[in-house]
Amino acid sequence: MKRSRRTKIVATLGPASDTPEMISRLFHAGADVFRLNMSHLPRERLPEKIEVIRAIEREARRPIAILVDLQGPKLRVGAFAEGSAMLENGASFTLDSDQAPGDVNRVFLPHPEILSALEPGHSVIIDDGKLRLTVTEVGGGRAVTRVEVGGRISNRKGVSLPHTVIPMPAMTDKDRSDLEAGLNAGADWIAVSFVQRPEDVAEVKKVCAGRALVMAKIEKPQALTRLDEIMEVSDGLMVARGDLGVEMPLEQVPGVQKRITRAARRLGKPVVVATQMLESMITAPVPTRAEVSDVATAVYEGADAVMLSAESASGAFPVEAISTMSRIAEQVEKDALYWTILTAQRSDPEATAADAIAAAAHQMVDALGLNAIMAWTHSGSTALRLARSRPNASVIALTPKRETARRLAMAWGTHPIVTNDASDVDDMAFRAAKFAVRERFAEIGDRVIVVAGVPFGTPGATNLVRIAFITREHAAKA
Repeated sequence: MKRSRRTKIVATLGPASDTPEMISRLFHAGADVFRLNMSHLPRERLPEKIEVIRAIEREARRPIAILVDLQGPKLRVGAFAEGSAMLENGASFTLDSDQAPGDVNRVFLPHPEILSALEPGHSVIIDDGKLRLTVTEVGGGRAVTRVEVGGRISNRKGVSLPHTVIPMPAMTDKDRSDLEAGLNAGADWIAVSFVQRPEDVAEVKKVCAGRALVMAKIEKPQALTRLDEIMEVSDGLMVARGDLGVEMPLEQVPGVQKRITRAARRLGKPVVVATQMLESMITAPVPTRAEVSDVATAVYEGADAVMLSAESASGAFPVEAISTMSRIAEQVEKDALYWTILTAQRSDPEATAADAIAAAAHQMVDALGLNAIMAWTHSGSTALRLARSRPNASVIALTPKRETARRLAMAWGTHPIVTNDASDVDDMAFRAAKFAVRERFAEIGDRVIVVAGVPFGTPGATNLVRIAFITREHAAKA
C-alpha cells in the first residue's frame, strides 16, 4: 500500500477501536503506527492486540509500527472523608503524609518523595489545571500551600509539579512489567512518559537492549532544561502537548513544539506531535477549522508523524478522524510553500560518509526531478539520514530485517520493504529498480537513486550512490 503523503499517522487504540475489523479499517484509512496506551490497556491483553496488528500487516503486506506507551508515575492525592472538598481562593491547604481521609483543610499525598522535594514558591497543579496551589511552607512530612485557583477537589485527582524535579525514576514497577510484556510481544517502539532527565530514557534503553527503539515523551517543563541531553540518548521524540499545556503557560507550548521538532530533525530522529489534534472529532464527524490549522502547522514544520489519542481510542468517529488527518497532510504536502519551509530549515550535513551520500542523493533529486531514493539499509540508519534532509522524493527502505522495516514506518517519507539483502552491486541496482516499479514509485524510462553500503549487510556503512534507469526488464520482473 503506497501512501500519497510523507507525514505518518499514529493512531491510539482503545474501546472505539477494539476489534480486528476496526483496526483494519483504521490502517486502510491511513494509520501507519498503532499506539497501545498502557495506562488503559491491561498487560494481559497486550500480546493479543499486537497479534491482531501483525495479522493485518501480513494481509496488507506492509510493515506496521507498534508503539507501546508506558504509563509512567501517576501522582495523585488521597481520598476525602466526604468524597470531595471545596477549596476557596486564598485559603490554606495542606498536603501531608497522614493517611486519614481529607477535608477542606488537608489531604493525604501518598508520595513522600514529593513532600521532600517541594520548596516554598513551587506550584502544585491538581486535576489537569482546574486547581492551582502555591507552596508556602514545607517540613515534617507536609507541605502547606495557598490556594491560587480554587474549586472542588475530589478523590484521587492527579497532581502536576511544574517547578519540582521529583527524585524518582520515570519507570515504575508497573512500567517494568509492561515493558517486558511489550518487548516479548514484539513492540517496535517504547514511549517513556514523564521524562525529566536523560537517565530516565537510558534506563529504558538498557532494558530494551536493542529489541525496540525508545521514544522520549516531552510533557514536563523539567525535560526542557535538559532537552539536548534527552534527545541525544533517545531514538525519537514525542511532543505531548496536553500535559505540557497543564504544567507550563499555554502560550509557550507552540514555541516548544517548534523547538523540539526542529531539533529532532537536525539529529535525524523521528518526532511525533501529539494530543488534542482533532479533539472535537471525539464527538463530531468533522473537526474545527482551528484543529485543521493545528495539524497543518505540524506537517508544515516537517514532523515525522502526527498522533490521534482519544479521537481514535474512544471517539465516535475514529475512521473519519484518521482519514481527515490524512487528507490534511496530503494537501499540505502539495503546497509549494511546504517545500520552501522544509528547504529553509535543512541542516548542513555532518562530516560523515553517510551524511555526504545523503546530501548527494538530495541534490540529485532536485537536479533531476526524481521521485524515489532506493535505500538499502540494515539497521535503518541510512533511511533515517536520507529522511533527515526531507528530500522531495520518497525514501524506499529495502531491508532484510523485518524489525527495521517496522521501526521505519514511523519515519517521514519512508516506505519500508522487507527483502533479501543484495548479493552484489548489479543485484542491488536491478532489484531496487524492480521494487520502484512494483511499488508504483517509477515507470519504464524513469530514473531512481540507489543508496547502499558496501560490503552489504554492514550496519552504518553507507558509502555508495548511483542512478538506475527503469527498463522493460525491471517492469517484467516486478
